[in-house]
Amino acid sequence: QVQLVQSGGGLVQPGGSLRLSCVASGSIIRINRMGWYRQAPGNERELVADIISDGPTAYADSVKGRFTISRDNAKNTADLEMNSLKPEDTAVYYCYAIIVRVGATSEFRYWGQGTQVTVSS
Repeated sequence: QVQLVQSGGGLVQPGGSLRLSCVASGSIIRINRMGWYRQAPGNERELVADIISDGPTAYADSVKGRFTISRDNAKNTADLEMNSLKPEDTAVYYCYAIIVRVGATSEFRYWGQGTQVTVSS
């Protein structure tokens, strides 16, 4: 079994900062990619940022320069540092990981439980 558990999030004023964390656990051979999606009410889920095992990252245009994704391969964790938050960043944020687990011959995508981020004064 593989599990992703998220922490962080909450309510913050515009211009503030929040940090999201995600830890993967279970029978993991390798995590190829980790990242974050978000989904606001009435919108489709969109990719916010992701990072592959050797470091290269990708960001949605809307968060470039404000959000930073990082990863600790030894701990199977990924963090999303969110600065200069705007009301339009309000959404449920989901961690995901592309994982090769013990006994599997291919990789699978796993999801965290979701975390609400609300940016409001």
